[in-house]
Amino acid sequence: MRPLAVIGNVNVDLILGPAEPWPKAGTEIIVDHDELRVGGCAGNSALAWESLGVGYEIAANVGNDQFGTWLKEALGEKSRHWPVEAVGSTLSVGITHPDGERTFFTTRGHLPLFSFDEVRAMLDGSRLRGGLVLLSGSFLTDALTLAYDELFDWADAHDIAIALDTGWPLDGWTEANKQRTIRWLKRCHCALFNEVETTTLTGQFDPFEAARSLKAEMPVDAIVVVKRGPDGALAIGRDGRDYSVTAPRVAVIDTIGAGDVFNAGFLAALAAEMPLEACLRTGVTVASEAISTLPRSYGKPLSALLEETGQ
Repeated sequence: MRPLAVIGNVNVDLILGPAEPWPKAGTEIIVDHDELRVGGCAGNSALAWESLGVGYEIAANVGNDQFGTWLKEALGEKSRHWPVEAVGSTLSVGITHPDGERTFFTTRGHLPLFSFDEVRAMLDGSRLRGGLVLLSGSFLTDALTLAYDELFDWADAHDIAIALDTGWPLDGWTEANKQRTIRWLKRCHCALFNEVETTTLTGQFDPFEAARSLKAEMPVDAIVVVKRGPDGALAIGRDGRDYSVTAPRVAVIDTIGAGDVFNAGFLAALAAEMPLEACLRTGVTVASEAISTLPRSYGKPLSALLEETGQ
């Protein structure tokens, strides 16, 4: 199995809900569910890999408050070398709605201070040679994002394939944000975007056509994945062929982090050299389990999932 790692945003998620209608200012409502958990794309992916029994490394940072201590404790030995910044930790409050969707309120916190020097001190490029690295939270990790060219050079020097999931820009998909993302994708070997992000980036209505447009901007051997929620996922493979899988019908409880969990399942299967369709199916299976369980579960270990979804 190829080495796996994730670089990016780990923060605290406080999940509350469901709430409907949205309360008026100055009022208070009671909700049925609350959960404090590790969040952020990198954090959610790491939790899924832990549950799947997958070996991985993670480069992240935290703030110098009780939340930062709690985040490091939650990831145990994996977080031993995380830098502690002289600010409070990033906190996201997610309000869920009866249809499974959500609204976020997020502080800037520690994430903008995360730097490439810190990443390089945590990850051994030689140990990750030939592996896959998920790069996440691009619009939150300001200092690191400014050094993406250095990060891509480091990855190239160690034959590391970068899989990119930028997340949603805080100021939306402005023309500048689109151009920055396309520039990053030219250095990446896997794109992991949801359907709205993919069609918005390309201006293409059809998700397959949008995926092809992104692939045309990337290295010839790149893979483009489009996460489609209840409609499953699709991909354009290294060979240019189309792949698509459906999602099982589940009773949705909480969709927060669903795309991040998909990333974890998909990349774990890809690192295990599984066929692309099996990788898509693994990602969808793990994400479907996560959004339909409370407390959250990620299903079977990866070895069992690969037996079911592979060839």
